[in-house]
Amino acid sequence: MRFLHTSDWHLGQTLHSFERTYEHQCFLDWLLDTITTEQAEGLLISGDIFDNANPSAASQKRLYRFLQQAKMRVPHLNIIIIAGNHDSPGRLEAPGPLLEEFDTTVVGHIRRTADGDIDLSQLVVPLKNRDGAIAAWCLAIPFLRPGDVPRVETEGDAYMEGIAQLYRQALELALARRQPGQAILALGHCHMVGGEVSAESERRIVIGGAEALSAAIFDPAIAYAALGHLHLAQRVGKQEHLRYCGSPLPLSFAEIDYNHQILRVDLEGESVQSITAIPVPRTVELLRIPKQPAPVEEVLAALAALDLPAQSDMLAHPYLEVRVRLDTPEPDLRARVEAALENKPIRLAKIETSVDHKISGVVAPMSLDDLNRLQPEDIFKRLYQSKFGSEAPLEQLAAFAELLLEPTESIAE
Repeated sequence: MRFLHTSDWHLGQTLHSFERTYEHQCFLDWLLDTITTEQAEGLLISGDIFDNANPSAASQKRLYRFLQQAKMRVPHLNIIIIAGNHDSPGRLEAPGPLLEEFDTTVVGHIRRTADGDIDLSQLVVPLKNRDGAIAAWCLAIPFLRPGDVPRVETEGDAYMEGIAQLYRQALELALARRQPGQAILALGHCHMVGGEVSAESERRIVIGGAEALSAAIFDPAIAYAALGHLHLAQRVGKQEHLRYCGSPLPLSFAEIDYNHQILRVDLEGESVQSITAIPVPRTVELLRIPKQPAPVEEVLAALAALDLPAQSDMLAHPYLEVRVRLDTPEPDLRARVEAALENKPIRLAKIETSVDHKISGVVAPMSLDDLNRLQPEDIFKRLYQSKFGSEAPLEQLAAFAELLLEPTESIAE
C-alpha cells in the first residue's frame, strides 16, 4: 500500500503579523492534487495541525473542508491525525464521531479506563488499502505530557521512560492484532535525540528538563515512524525508516533554506519498499537582504537596487527580513528602510539589527540591594553600555527621561 506522511501545518500561523491564510490554502489545494495523483491509500498527519490551542473558526473550517474534499477525491483514502504540542487535544478530537464517517481517525489525548489504566485500544489504529483490507496497524501516539504516560519506577527520567513504556505497550497490542503481511507503523509528535531544531519557530516541548527521546523507543518490528514537531525534514539516527517530514512551508526566516516536503511511503507486506520526498511548492518567497548583516548605507543601497517582478496580488508578495549591522543607534532606521522599499512588491516583515563591537571587560554582578537602588535611568545607561560599548549620549538620555514623564503627565490630566 501507499501512504503520505505530513505534519506541522500550523494553520492560522502569522509571520511577523502577516496572515498566511493564502499560503496554507495553496498548500492544502496542492496536497489534494497530490493525494489524487499519487492515488494514496493513507494520509498520516503527525501533529501541530493548528498553530495554537484556540484556532480561529476559519482555520478549523479550512481543515474540515480539506478532509471532506480529500475523501471525495479519493474515496478509499484513510486518514490518521494525532495532536501536537500546539494543538488542543479536546478540540481536535471533538468532531471525531463525525470524521469517522470519512475514514478519519483523530487521536488527541490519552484516555484511561475506569480503573485508571491507559486505553491502549484507542492508540492502535488499522490502516486499510484501496480494497478495504487492513494493510498496517498504526501506533497513533499524540504529543505526550507527563501525566499521560505510565508510571515507571526508574533511576532515570520517569517521563522519558514512561513514553518508551507506552510505545512498547501499544506495540504489544498491535502485534497481537496483526495478521501475517500487515506492517506496523508509528506516529509521534516528539523531539528525538540529535534532531535539528528551528529555534525561531519551534516551541520547546518540556520546559526545564530533558526532552529528547532515543531512537531506541522504536522497536525493530516498526516498519516506519512518521514523526512531527521538527520543521526540517530529516532522518533520526541516520535510519531511513525513522523520519520527520518537516513543515510544508517555512514558519520563520530561519527555515528559508529548508527543503519543504511531504513523504511518500510504499509498503510491501510488513516492510517499507521505498520512501520518496515530494517537494512542496513555495507559494510566497522569503528574502533576507543582505545574506549577512551589513552597515546601514550598504543595506539601503541593496534595497534600493532590488528588482522584483510585478505582482498584482499582494498576498503573493515576498516577505522580507532586512539585516543591519549597527555601530551607533539609528532611531529612524525603519523609516529609511521603508523609503528604500517604496512602491516595490514586497512586504517588510522584520528588521534584524546586530551591533558591531567587542565589549571589553566583564560587568560585575550586582547584589539585591544594589538592584533595589537602581533608578530607571541607571538601567538605561547600563543597557546602552552593554549593547553599544560606549556611554549613552545626552540626547538619548533626554529622550528616555521624556518617556518616563509621559505616563505621569497623562494620569495628571
